[in-house]
Amino acid sequence: MGIRIRHASETVKEVHDINVTPFIDVMLVLLVIFMVTAPLTTVSVPVDLPSSKATPVPPPDAPVFVTIKADRTLALGEDTVTADGLSPALATATKGNKDERIFLRADKTVDYGSLMGVMDRLRSAGYLKVALVNLQNQEEGSEP
Repeated sequence: MGIRIRHASETVKEVHDINVTPFIDVMLVLLVIFMVTAPLTTVSVPVDLPSSKATPVPPPDAPVFVTIKADRTLALGEDTVTADGLSPALATATKGNKDERIFLRADKTVDYGSLMGVMDRLRSAGYLKVALVNLQNQEEGSEP
């Protein structure tokens, strides 16, 4: 064993380096926390939209209804129309007024993609005011 005896002429040298070990430890702990919590912030939730209980806005005197039936066929008012014939039929029903609100109804079984396809057709025809129609004052799960 060796013992080192310091002489009086030797001075203690100050170390000017920062000890980064505690900083690295803190950063690793933060990284683990973020890795654990990040997947929890983006949860995929299935959506089952309920009916609305809001007070309905009174419809105009002669509303224009576009309906998507369960078999994905379209109807303008009571008349069945094709997807390609929707734009000319709307022009006739609205007398060319593109500012008129179009009421869009769809069966419960119609998928979201079909609904958006009809909305795209309405937009390309120049009808930007589209109202979605739902059942009013219905409890969830009750039949109309």
